[in-house]
Amino acid sequence: MAEQLNINVFLPTRGEMRILNALWDLGQGTVEQVIKHPSFATPPNYKTTQTLLRIMEEKGLARHTNRGRVFIFSACVTREQVAKLSVQNLLEQTFAGSLTDMMVGVIETGSVKESELEELEALIRNYRAQRTNSPK
Repeated sequence: MAEQLNINVFLPTRGEMRILNALWDLGQGTVEQVIKHPSFATPPNYKTTQTLLRIMEEKGLARHTNRGRVFIFSACVTREQVAKLSVQNLLEQTFAGSLTDMMVGVIETGSVKESELEELEALIRNYRAQRTNSPK
């Protein structure tokens, strides 16, 4: 798995994300298995998926091994890595690096449940406690 990813080069497109989600669920798979994944309401085009997988290999998002004449693809990044990159990208490009502005934007959407606010408050308290107790 890649340790440090470059946001501009490795942030997957929407189509690449759909393929990554299928690969994460499958663990590994052929183009045929990817396009037949239940996450697709209608199966994507075989050739388009094959082309996207090649691009994803160039970006370091996926890789393949040969099993006879068949290519078996797997993800080179985890959901967590992509989620972190997506948040970093959103923070930098949309909110000029202001975490406060981003969080206010999320909260003001009105879609945050009371239980989620409580969970966020607990996470912040735990994070502060860990920072206070960790050696500098």
